[in-house]
Amino acid sequence: MVMYDSATSIARFAIAILTGSAVFMTGCSDTTTNNSPAVSQTQATDNSPAIQAVGFETDQMAWIPGGTFAMGSDDEKPDERPIHQVTVAGFWMDKTEVTNRQFAEFVNETKYVTVAEQKPDPLDFPGVPADKLVPGAVVFDPPPGNVPLNNHRAWWVWRQGADWQHPTGPDDSIDGMEEHPVVNVCWFDAMAYAEWMTKRTGVTHRLPTEAEWEFAARGGLDGKKYIWGEELKPDEKCIANFWQGRFPNQNTTEDGFRMSAPVGQFSANGYGLYDMAGNVWEWCMDWYRSDYYEESPKDNPKGPATSLDPNEPNTAKRITRGGSFLCSELYCTGYRPAARMKTSPDTGLSHTGFRLVAEGSPPEKK
Repeated sequence: MVMYDSATSIARFAIAILTGSAVFMTGCSDTTTNNSPAVSQTQATDNSPAIQAVGFETDQMAWIPGGTFAMGSDDEKPDERPIHQVTVAGFWMDKTEVTNRQFAEFVNETKYVTVAEQKPDPLDFPGVPADKLVPGAVVFDPPPGNVPLNNHRAWWVWRQGADWQHPTGPDDSIDGMEEHPVVNVCWFDAMAYAEWMTKRTGVTHRLPTEAEWEFAARGGLDGKKYIWGEELKPDEKCIANFWQGRFPNQNTTEDGFRMSAPVGQFSANGYGLYDMAGNVWEWCMDWYRSDYYEESPKDNPKGPATSLDPNEPNTAKRITRGGSFLCSELYCTGYRPAARMKTSPDTGLSHTGFRLVAEGSPPEKK
């Protein structure tokens, strides 16, 4: 059985809920007071089952040709500033977010156990009763009435038994949701999946850098507010899965979906990528620093060496991009290609998944 040795963030959330001692960090939340220590890098065990080689197939990937673009925005949040010129080399990228079906294949072959499915180590939490240290994840739970939008505790809860197979809790299931993006997977889970794909294809697979992600998301439309242009709803039509109505308790489902949508339900961008705006947040490789754009290198930036979120200086975080079905004009506009979010890498959330890039050779010119 393959698993990571620590489930500190999931346990941290449980303790926060149970004791009221902390506030957890989630995508679509901009202010927190968590004083937890920085997360440590955890290592996979060496007892991995044999991986079946399948070769490198690109039919489910798109070639991103690389180029120079204006990264960031001067009109929105401070950590998106300044706009700066960045050049990225070409790469392959999954056309869609990794689905439940694809992740299940990985789990079935490797017997991998996600962080959200692991019982927290009592040694990490001295004094906490053993019956309180149970597996779980952080899920969206809309309140019955209107609530202030500056208190994300009102709609985020830690729930025992929530994991990638049970997105909202133990009574939920992914049956019939095989083509929905996998969620409740943390950065370490995504890295494990990438390692598996590397072994089975013989080509390096990994999470995209933040710069690669934004370049790919823009699809050749440099400098635009959205990946399709300047208007959120061209011709008054929703062309991505995000929240319509009063957040967080009234979703009019104008886009056809209350929560996540099966991948590929909306038109692809200029590079043939689906759901680069909305649906679920996507993990990137980079550490998060709010001031990184002030010193980012021009060519193929790979992010800062360390993490710093001024709101939670003691908690190291990785970048997530793209927004989710919870992003709203009223609260979170994470579906903009310049929008940045940050989350502790050992945290699984019910609106966060991932897609991979591959370092294979470019397609042959015809």
